[in-house]
Amino acid sequence: MDLRKLKTLIDLVSESNISELEITEAEGKVRIVKGGVVAVAAPPSAFPAMPAAAPVEAPRTAPAAAPAEAPPAETGHVVTSPMVGTFYRASSPGGKPLVEVGSTVKEAEPVCIIEAMKIMNEIEAGHAGTVTKILVENGQPVEFGQALFVIE
Repeated sequence: MDLRKLKTLIDLVSESNISELEITEAEGKVRIVKGGVVAVAAPPSAFPAMPAAAPVEAPRTAPAAAPAEAPPAETGHVVTSPMVGTFYRASSPGGKPLVEVGSTVKEAEPVCIIEAMKIMNEIEAGHAGTVTKILVENGQPVEFGQALFVIE
């Protein structure tokens, strides 16, 4: 399991009412327990110097959330992410991006897709105007409140 996916799972558990999550995949098993111990089990060949089910101590208190990445002194309306997930500019892989820099958008027009837990969520502009900046790369993980676009 790649680190981005693992970090997303940890963030989802910490921000939800779930106290424990266990996922088994071909390359191993991950168990996340809120406020407890996180145990990672993998095939012996994955970590030859480490026992297969070595527990990793998780912090007892959650670290303070980093402030959302907002562009410095941006003018116009900043569209932010309403959730943690993966940012996509198009509604389908290889499809045409929903908006480009210079695109004119309406208030309720979708500007991107954020995938969270295998659900595709359309994010609307929230403000009519022209897209002046796209602040996130396609396929990049985003955090709650992270700036995605600037519309003037």
